Amino acid sequence: MRLRSLGALSALALLTLPACAAEPISDVFLSRFTWQSTGETFGGFSGLELSDDGRSFVAISDRGSIVAGRIERTDGKISGITSGEIERLTTPSGGELGQSEQDAEGLAISPTGTRVISFEGTPRIWAYGDKGATELPLPPAFGSLQTNSGLEALAIDETGALYTMPERSGGLTQPFPVWRLKDGRWSQPFEISRSGGFLPVGADFGQDGALYILERSFSGFAFQSRVRRFEIDGNGIAAERTIFTSDYGSFDNLEGIAAWRDEAGTIRLTMISDDNFNILQRTEFVEIRVEE
Repeated sequence: MRLRSLGALSALALLTLPACAAEPISDVFLSRFTWQSTGETFGGFSGLELSDDGRSFVAISDRGSIVAGRIERTDGKISGITSGEIERLTTPSGGELGQSEQDAEGLAISPTGTRVISFEGTPRIWAYGDKGATELPLPPAFGSLQTNSGLEALAIDETGALYTMPERSGGLTQPFPVWRLKDGRWSQPFEISRSGGFLPVGADFGQDGALYILERSFSGFAFQSRVRRFEIDGNGIAAERTIFTSDYGSFDNLEGIAAWRDEAGTIRLTMISDDNFNILQRTEFVEIRVEE
């Protein structure tokens, strides 16, 4: 979601808090890296996917673009980012996205390499393959999603089933419905609890089969992030635990998350921030590990 309502005071806080915050104190925190580049299309990154070895990435921007790159690490910590050209996404007809169509939010890559992207505004999910984009059919329930709070998180499991959820549930204590597209049919097999002012902004399945959901809370002055791990058993949740919660202001606006396994066999979660194309914010990679 684009945070369009930031006032001058909030914007100033976004500048000062992450910059002066101490290094996050957490047993699972590994590293952070600020990715800097030039050009008017750089920024607004809302979705992220990594290769199985964590070395290559694909990211999407909420202004309708996509970029691929490499992550360099030194002693296990992110030390550099290299990327190709930022490319514009296209419509299923092959045309350019209109201004109201550009708000790409969720990214998931299928086992066959298809890049699936969800959009806010008018809810849409488009699958990008070798022959361009294909629009996936959506259930009628998606038509009632709140404005600017639609399909923010997207994930694909090892069988190719697609999972998504809205950023808002419709009530402060109302759970978030999780929708699944499997074998060409949509269902709503389960829901996840809502608590602490957190809203889901990203999701990914790890190589351990668990669903990892990145959530964000915004105080009006700073961001707070939380990651929860869900073990899925058919049509329900078998286990849930919170594996990471940041302090307000520790990081920028983390929105995209990708899970992978390092050489030691540890599941790592790499996250990317959406700077809202605001010069007072930053594009930041943050990496944590999952404790067994």
